[in-house]
Amino acid sequence: MHVIPGGNGVGGVTSLGDDVFVVRFVNQQKIEVYDATTCTLQHHITVPGLCHWCYGLAACPHNKCLYASDSSNVHRVDLSGSNAATKWSIAGGPRGLSVNSEHNLIVVNQDERKLQIFTTHGSLVQDIRLQADIENPWHAVQLATTSKFLVSHNGYSDDSLHRVCLVGVNGAVVRSYGGQKGSELTRINCPGDLAVDRAGRILVADSGNNRLLVMDQSLSSAHEMSVSVNGGLDGPIGLWYDQLRGRLYICELWGKRVIVIDNLKDFTALEV
Repeated sequence: MHVIPGGNGVGGVTSLGDDVFVVRFVNQQKIEVYDATTCTLQHHITVPGLCHWCYGLAACPHNKCLYASDSSNVHRVDLSGSNAATKWSIAGGPRGLSVNSEHNLIVVNQDERKLQIFTTHGSLVQDIRLQADIENPWHAVQLATTSKFLVSHNGYSDDSLHRVCLVGVNGAVVRSYGGQKGSELTRINCPGDLAVDRAGRILVADSGNNRLLVMDQSLSSAHEMSVSVNGGLDGPIGLWYDQLRGRLYICELWGKRVIVIDNLKDFTALEV
């Protein structure tokens, strides 16, 4: 295990090849770049106009680029040598980002409760309005085997649902895990990012409960993945699982760290 400390909360983490990318709040329009082997800071990438509140970060090896979302834009950074940055605007609060098997970018539109899929240069491919009870969607991952989506969401009222949902291409919920927020194993409190291993197990950043939950493919059961880090997890909100390296990255909103776990071939481990 490695720990990347820092002075500000972490909004997102991802990696590509030998580089690990981290974005923090009060980011001064910069993304930190770390060495994947040593976890030492190498340099920064400047992204003009990147807002302080940046929660989404994803990399695409096929298109050799990095994406970051802030309160109203998706920023694209070319990683083939120039670090040139472009952006396109999204009304409604873009949040979680992921790349699907077709190398397109999935953006969660929080305020409009949509999943929007874009080409690498920002052309809209698909616009999916989510079921009405999916409030405040946070992150989405498309499953290559079924074309359905896993979506995490929470809400602002006491009656709001905090769930991980399997959603069809029409935006309707097929099945879900959770309900009203809580700390029992059957409930979640402000779920953040999602990750999926090769067997289809789902890892959830249960940020309000300071824990990670591993769910089965059917969303019928879950267990806690215990992470042995000093002080325990503190607001885990972002996840990135590098399947090729067997490496999990966890970023903390309140603990202000990126926790790196090596030799994690899948999510069956109960304690790491």
